Amino acid sequence: MAHKKAGGSSRNGRDSAGRRLGVKLYGGEHAIPGNIVIRQRGTRWYPGEGVGMGKDHTIFAKVEGAVTFRKGFKGRTFVDVVPQVDAAE
Repeated sequence: MAHKKAGGSSRNGRDSAGRRLGVKLYGGEHAIPGNIVIRQRGTRWYPGEGVGMGKDHTIFAKVEGAVTFRKGFKGRTFVDVVPQVDAAE
């Protein structure tokens, strides 16, 4: 009678998929309206000029231009999208 008795079930084996958070467009990169600039939990980065914040704290571009990061009030980092100035004007 060579057989195993019933083994206990493992308590491990559960894990959730990564949420793909972080900076999606870095400083100097071109953004168009609707582009996601940063996906985050909470406000690690704050919205500045030319961007908006979704209800899940996602920062997205509202205007076309270049992404910039700057330090501001209380040491907060603000994200801006600065419109490009055309040379033809």
